[in-house]
Amino acid sequence: MYAIVDIETTGGHASANGITEIAVFLYNGNEVTQHYQTLVNPGIPIPYYIESLTGISNSMVADAPPFEAIAPLLYDLLKDRIFVAHNVNFDYSFIKHQLANAGFDLQSKKLCTVRLGRKIFPGLKSYSLGNICRHFSIPVNGRHRAGGDAEATTVLFGMLLANDKEKVIASMLKVGSKEQFLPPNLPPEQVKGLPAHPGVYYFHDHKDKVVYVGKAKDLAKRVNSHFTGHSTSRQRQNFLRTIHRISYQETATELMACILESVEIKRLWPVFNYAQKRVEFRYGFYLFEDQQGYLRLAIEKKRKYSHPVHSFNLLIDGHRLLRSLIKEFQLCPKLCFLQKGDGTCAGITAGTCKGACQKVERPESYNERMKAAIAFLQEQQPSVIIVDKGRNSSEKSCILMEKGRFYGMGYVPAEVNTAEAAHVRDYLTPYAENEVIISLLRPYASNSRQLSGIR
Repeated sequence: MYAIVDIETTGGHASANGITEIAVFLYNGNEVTQHYQTLVNPGIPIPYYIESLTGISNSMVADAPPFEAIAPLLYDLLKDRIFVAHNVNFDYSFIKHQLANAGFDLQSKKLCTVRLGRKIFPGLKSYSLGNICRHFSIPVNGRHRAGGDAEATTVLFGMLLANDKEKVIASMLKVGSKEQFLPPNLPPEQVKGLPAHPGVYYFHDHKDKVVYVGKAKDLAKRVNSHFTGHSTSRQRQNFLRTIHRISYQETATELMACILESVEIKRLWPVFNYAQKRVEFRYGFYLFEDQQGYLRLAIEKKRKYSHPVHSFNLLIDGHRLLRSLIKEFQLCPKLCFLQKGDGTCAGITAGTCKGACQKVERPESYNERMKAAIAFLQEQQPSVIIVDKGRNSSEKSCILMEKGRFYGMGYVPAEVNTAEAAHVRDYLTPYAENEVIISLLRPYASNSRQLSGIR
């Protein structure tokens, strides 16, 4: 009925590593009915640190059969039996991957003795195989070798069967049970308790540090999707082993979840979030005063902690917009760095520059027009109040963007007039903005007055 398995490998994920040893104990619930064990030639070198851990060297596996040679026998041992292992998803992912490469499709129900141990023997300090075996005085004849670990897991599984008063094993084997897919350190109650609402979820490690943040239209469905399938990549295997706890924040709408996710990724910088860490506009307008007192507007690449008065992705967009401002407000091309050298100012020739670059016009007069240009530029930025359903009938959700800047979001009482920003601002939670949030909100905003180049 049960195939209790342990393997030794060249590394932690199946897609780029091989199996060096495998042991299978067929167990009917009372006794072992068959035992199979063999070294396996992985086809790649065994790293020194792995050799030090397991004692399996390259010379030991040099004459061992490759996995393809044992695949038919192994498939016959495992098919139609319940696959049992300590941290079952690790062993199963390797064996399923290797069998698939050999032309066999393994589809087994699984039981994890780590998860079973937490439920049937709660309160232990550790559920690693070595520690739980020491706790119950289970002998291990060759730690970190497939035969010794599989034999010890068999004894442990027998104890779990004998002490399963709450029918935990039967529950895990039910059709539709998600426990066999869950990471070994994640309590299933946390997954079962997730609501089917929009929101943001957090995966925590053993120190309770957030290692991943995600958004969801349906929290329960999205979180469960992380644990289905049998991807063998290093990233996925490391990811699953790291998860010890889930927390979440509900939001009223999917848009609010998208915004909150982006805020939290920037705030927490989780190790397994790769997107959004570098998504920013590339250029900006920077305003500064030179030594003569003239305000100057320059296009520069954006840098961390810098605060441009306007941002854009393409340099050509910035040049187009700057030329529009120069023409509209009679700014000096030289003081805006669009013209270099000692030649005659093109603005003077065109009649748009009043001689600030030649000190003919006083800084005070020129700076008034520059400030007006910046104010006009900022006024052209979109402002929008996005009102949608709340978390219940007594409230409305509200997102506020003013003059191209994200102010914040939150929930207002259903009777509050949301037509004006002043009416809703006090109800909202301010958040730090970023370019991802701005790009999410811009489709909702309409610009009635727009300079060429403003998007």
